[in-house]
Amino acid sequence: MGFILGLVWIVMVAPLAMGSHKGSEEHHVASESGTQNAVGHAITGAPFQVYLSKGVGTDQEGSQVQAGGNAALQTVIGAFNHMMEHRTDYARFQEALTKDALQKVIIEPKVVNREGKEFLLLVAQTAQPNQVNLLISASALEKQGYLNHPDQLVPVLAREFQWVVSKSDTTSKRQTNMSPGNFKQVPIKTNQEIAEMSGEEREHLLQLLFRTYLTTTDRHNSLDGKSYYEIGSTTRIPPAQPDSTTKLYDIRVREALQKIVREPYFQEQTPKAIRSLLNGKVWNVTFADIQNRDWATRTRVVPKEQSITVGEQERTIQPAMILINIHRSAAPEDPFYKESNGLPMGALPVDKLARVIAQEIQNNITEKSMRGHVAQDELSAPQ
Repeated sequence: MGFILGLVWIVMVAPLAMGSHKGSEEHHVASESGTQNAVGHAITGAPFQVYLSKGVGTDQEGSQVQAGGNAALQTVIGAFNHMMEHRTDYARFQEALTKDALQKVIIEPKVVNREGKEFLLLVAQTAQPNQVNLLISASALEKQGYLNHPDQLVPVLAREFQWVVSKSDTTSKRQTNMSPGNFKQVPIKTNQEIAEMSGEEREHLLQLLFRTYLTTTDRHNSLDGKSYYEIGSTTRIPPAQPDSTTKLYDIRVREALQKIVREPYFQEQTPKAIRSLLNGKVWNVTFADIQNRDWATRTRVVPKEQSITVGEQERTIQPAMILINIHRSAAPEDPFYKESNGLPMGALPVDKLARVIAQEIQNNITEKSMRGHVAQDELSAPQ
């Protein structure tokens, strides 16, 4: 019974949100048909091109107004040219280029979802696996003051690439119904093997674990419809869609975990965090808004009777969960208090969030029963 309870604890963790943005999966289908006969405009060094969809730069009678279309096109091209010249300054843009995640950039007269809501930028899936299109509204460019100001469009465009990367990731499907027999196939490494791996190899291993048992979730669905923090700000922003906040934090947490296993700082300062993420101890990093608990982070380990045997070495482990109370700030006694600079967890830059998670694992992950703490968490969880 203990083993079954442990298994239930694992499989009940919701699968990783694979990246959807602002209802983009419900976007009208006109985006592709509007570019079938259009000429693509190249961005120097980029694997994608920019297209003007049918109808961009037309007047009320449907006659082409060349100046309007050219202004939108040159604004977008100018912004992308700047990003290409400074690609190392835009991590998600660089990642999208490396993964060839962007098929086309399409400038449309308007970009709306099925509910009729208009967006400046929207990521839409394509028939090509692991590639998406980025849709840009010409009318929104003008209304929001970006037309002929590519320098002002750059930061907005750069932020959108977190969704380009996330939405294009269609291969990392989670095995949320793993049977006990499958646990032996999990690519668990020994501590010595982990220590000998390069940062790139550790990140690759982390991606394999994301596809099997390691999840990042809003455990209590406590952020549905809730506002979110922009990085570095204490002002909350209303979500564009009910699940926008959840997906935004999911992306940030995944990026933080990748930094932990890849970057030399963590190998030197918090090696236990790297080992625990890659040797089978941590099974979930969850984020939630639990207002009636005053802690910012917690580690929960299932009781010993719920231990599970994993990997080719048939290691017996007690799966652990790292919880981040996303709208709470660190307390002075927290080891990461200085790192947080007074900001709530949800407002931390990814590198700082990575250090907070790493220190939580480094200091608090232990193989012991914490049944009482787990039970108290459930009692105080958002309903």
